Amino acid sequence: QVQLVESGGDLVQPGGSLRLSCAASGSILRLPVLGWYRQAPGKQRELVATITITSGGTTNYADSVKGRFTISRDNAKNTIDLQMNSLKPDDTAVYYCNARSTDYRQTYWGQGTQVTVSS
Repeated sequence: QVQLVESGGDLVQPGGSLRLSCAASGSILRLPVLGWYRQAPGKQRELVATITITSGGTTNYADSVKGRFTISRDNAKNTIDLQMNSLKPDDTAVYYCNARSTDYRQTYWGQGTQVTVSS
């Protein structure tokens, strides 16, 4: 069993930065794809970024966050971080941590952390 706990959500002004962290309990080594998703009010949950657990860590980003967000993972600490820079009001959402198998048969979600970008 894998449990994911997010932290770091906050209220931030446009143009500001925030770092989200996801702590995983249990072994995530058998879940090779780690990622962050978000869901804004009235919208579907969408992919923000993913990173593979293999050495090197292949990353993938939504077009809307490329160049502003950076996903990283620490296999020894079982954490998955999301550094968010140049935040915009459109980034306002609940951000969820995810760990899954490549075939999606096994997938785990955290409880979410609220990010609000507003002046």
